[in-house]
Amino acid sequence: MKVTLAAGSRVHSYADTPAEAGTGEAAVAVNAKKIATYVLVVFALYVIITDPAKAASYVQIGFEGISDAAKAIGQFMTWLVNGAK
Repeated sequence: MKVTLAAGSRVHSYADTPAEAGTGEAAVAVNAKKIATYVLVVFALYVIITDPAKAASYVQIGFEGISDAAKAIGQFMTWLVNGAK
């Protein structure tokens, strides 16, 4: 089912299925995202199966990065609240 919405002078169309969306750039982008996701999942499974210790190290590095980013955002927000001094 294709839905068309009119907003002012612009018309927006939304499709429920990729077949209705056509084979334009949007369909190519969706396919590229699916392929990239599949490749990442296969790579992650390969690393976990072949070297679990290295996989655990990668997860630890990722969580440390997230933690450092959260700390930096907190420090920045504190700096802003204190008048950016």
